[in-house]
Amino acid sequence: MENANPIRVMLVDDHTVVRSGLSAFLLAYDDMELVGEAASGEDAVRFCEQVQPDVILMDLVMPDMDGATATRLIRAKHPAIQVVALTSFKEQELVQAALQAGAIGYLLKNVSAEELAAAIRMANIGQPTLAAEAAQVLIQASRQATSPRIELTEREQEVLALLVEGLSNLQIAERLVVSRSTVKFHVSSILSKLGVSSRTEAVALALKNHLVK
Repeated sequence: MENANPIRVMLVDDHTVVRSGLSAFLLAYDDMELVGEAASGEDAVRFCEQVQPDVILMDLVMPDMDGATATRLIRAKHPAIQVVALTSFKEQELVQAALQAGAIGYLLKNVSAEELAAAIRMANIGQPTLAAEAAQVLIQASRQATSPRIELTEREQEVLALLVEGLSNLQIAERLVVSRSTVKFHVSSILSKLGVSSRTEAVALALKNHLVK
């Protein structure tokens, strides 16, 4: 079914063969129209003013101005234009940079024609699309951020486990057959490593991040 108002698409990629392939792909869809091509981030920013696309397919790794920078500049000046990152790379830094810059989608170049067409349509109505690989790296990044790696010695782990049980320093000393001053030293070290100021906070953090078995 032909659309009276086709989605205006601009291609941004420093490889001519990639732009040629994408251009041919767009011809197969009546509801999409190629309105511009750019071989660099700088050209993309400049051409937006002239062609006013609805959706941009943006490569990320380009010389001089990268795709994330171009996306940020375009979104700041033309918030109605949606950007879908289309790249060969799935590294966490690239995914986060593109999304933080304002891209509404992140797809890999091995995506099928139908998936790419669907992503363009989704972007045009303000709906995000993420490649499964991009979603996975974001999940991993989130887990790393919420579960900091805390290095406790084996003895400190034992003391922390007993703190979680609610034991006092004296009770811990008796359980581990050490002096109260030794327990006090370990507790102080645990609080410092966890970045907390009280036993209660240490117990809460230990339970939240599964620091004790």
